[in-house]
Amino acid sequence: MGKQEEMLVRRITEIYECVSKLPALSPSKEVNELLTELVNICIPVIAIDVSKLSSEVQAMRSELIMLCGEAEGLMESHYSDLLASYDNPLDHLSLFPYYSNYLELSLLEYTLLMRHVPSPPGRVAFVGSGPLPLTSVVLAKQHMPAAEFHNYDLDPTANDRACRLLRGDPDMAARMAFHTADVLSVTHELRGFDVVFLAALVGIGHDEKVRVIEHVARHMAPGAILVVRSAHSARAFLYPVVEPADLRGFEVLSIHHPGDQVINSVIVSRKPHGGHAPGAAAVMRPCKCCEMMQGFHHFGHGSMMEEVALEELPS
Repeated sequence: MGKQEEMLVRRITEIYECVSKLPALSPSKEVNELLTELVNICIPVIAIDVSKLSSEVQAMRSELIMLCGEAEGLMESHYSDLLASYDNPLDHLSLFPYYSNYLELSLLEYTLLMRHVPSPPGRVAFVGSGPLPLTSVVLAKQHMPAAEFHNYDLDPTANDRACRLLRGDPDMAARMAFHTADVLSVTHELRGFDVVFLAALVGIGHDEKVRVIEHVARHMAPGAILVVRSAHSARAFLYPVVEPADLRGFEVLSIHHPGDQVINSVIVSRKPHGGHAPGAAAVMRPCKCCEMMQGFHHFGHGSMMEEVALEELPS
């Protein structure tokens, strides 16, 4: 590990130690300052492979992701309550400080998705929607105005908060449904979706993430698309990493690592029409350089885009 990487890990560790000692992670001046600094130092594209770090640093990273996830959930609940105080909450989404990031991420995911489907999806599931389901809202209002969205979350209070946001928008209320359920208990319903989005914090641990992916692979319809959020380079201190090999039972179609303020990487995959049993892995190798450059120029400086070919591995 080079000097730049060592300095980065040292500062991230210092921030982790400060965050872990806080009495609460609800929005506050101290929480906001620490997590803003953490995000800012993780955004620059630095060639660091978190899987090769020491066991101590990897343990710290796992705990930091959980702390960040807790803080993110509390922040979303806070702003969901604030938005719900308005007659039409969806008219005031820009009050959320990271709303512009969600606009960019949703556009990225929609653009990647539409490269691999013949027509706009009609039924969409979002797993891990939370109290402020911005991705579903942005996709439904700006990119898929005719689609139904089914949002799944473990927390009934999160779904209650999310439902309140649709007050004042009859069209959105008619097209958005919220279900309180563990995705591992959702079976035949998954077969009815054209696309399933998997939030970054669904399955924080690697084994849990793989278990969720294998479950949806087992129950999604052949030809349906799975969109998964991951993290690359130093951004992997903020969110879990999903590797192509983790997408067992799917054909991996595209991987995009943003180089701008959008933190999450995006992986688009498809459940094949036969030929891949659930649990079978697909490995990729980069295809034509021109496709990678198209992704670079379209999505911003520093972005990395791969359109992939598939090679089946023995299960």
